[in-house]
Amino acid sequence: MHPLLHTKDNFACEDLMVALEECHAKGFLWKSMGMCNDQKEKLSTCLKIERYKNQSTNRNGVADKKDKIRQLWKEIDENS
Repeated sequence: MHPLLHTKDNFACEDLMVALEECHAKGFLWKSMGMCNDQKEKLSTCLKIERYKNQSTNRNGVADKKDKIRQLWKEIDENS
């Protein structure tokens, strides 16, 4: 399965994960006829949205850290 399906931080898509697993549990023929495609598409969309949220949070965190480092280097340069 997709690695994001096993993380504890992904509560927003939990109901979609359960629905897809239940659909897959119905058997190979059910999956092969495309009966689970709707659940899979909804789950993929949800996971993309969650990934974009995490990426934006990480980018903002990195920008804050870079600003802090620049400020520290500026103080070091001023003191030397």
